[in-house]
Amino acid sequence: MPMKNLLVAFNGSEGSIAALRYAASLAERSGAHVTAMMAHSAHEVIDKRSRWIPKEARALLDAANSSILREIEAKFEAERTALGLVNALQLKEVTGRVDTVLSEAARHYDMLIVGSYSDTDDEHVTLHPDRIALMSGRPVVVVPAGYKGGGRLSHTALAWDGGRAAARALSDSLRILEDDGRVSVLTVGPRTGWPIEDLMTHLSRHGVEAVHEEWPTSHPVAATVLTWCRKHQPSLLVLGAFEHSKFREDLLGGVTSEVLAQIDIPVLLSH
Repeated sequence: MPMKNLLVAFNGSEGSIAALRYAASLAERSGAHVTAMMAHSAHEVIDKRSRWIPKEARALLDAANSSILREIEAKFEAERTALGLVNALQLKEVTGRVDTVLSEAARHYDMLIVGSYSDTDDEHVTLHPDRIALMSGRPVVVVPAGYKGGGRLSHTALAWDGGRAAARALSDSLRILEDDGRVSVLTVGPRTGWPIEDLMTHLSRHGVEAVHEEWPTSHPVAATVLTWCRKHQPSLLVLGAFEHSKFREDLLGGVTSEVLAQIDIPVLLSH
């Protein structure tokens, strides 16, 4: 069953613009519907309800918050017009904790498409793709800022260690892999003892042409996957997110975080 209902997060950043364009391209190819969502927090620096805050100051704070949101809406309108989707694409505005709002919304769609994390985004519209993938229960495609490759998949890389997260990522991506067909299975170092041939047979029975590339334990996982992707330029990397705990990855660094920080192609994350 193809992807038919896509959600894209839009916060006006270069990453979110790339994500919107990618979602439109993917929807055109698969006949899917796209919904855009602007999630933002209240962005309160001080408590405006305090009786010590003059009403003029409250008005200035409201105007500053509103100005940021209207600027995002203007960027969306420009992109919607450029994509020729004036009557087919609307922007939903939702207030709350950004990662939580998007995670909960994503559960009602086949896939969430977001731009890569940027520390220059305004705080009350900043999103964290890794956290959303961890919380949402849906596949999250992270599109790097400036990406122009579109949504057609001529070649996909699948990072595989035989673990639960990798299996979930494979299952979540099969609907699009079946349509476009060619996959490189990348294994680096230790993986579960189950024969890799069973995975290759599984892909073959779904009509996917797959090859296996393997590196020994001495190779660092993230650096090896990144180097391979830069050399071969697949259309998509499929990655199981946070096979270890999110806390451990944040504390010590991990494959998910390192890949997302450096990759220049879209990444499908699942947990």
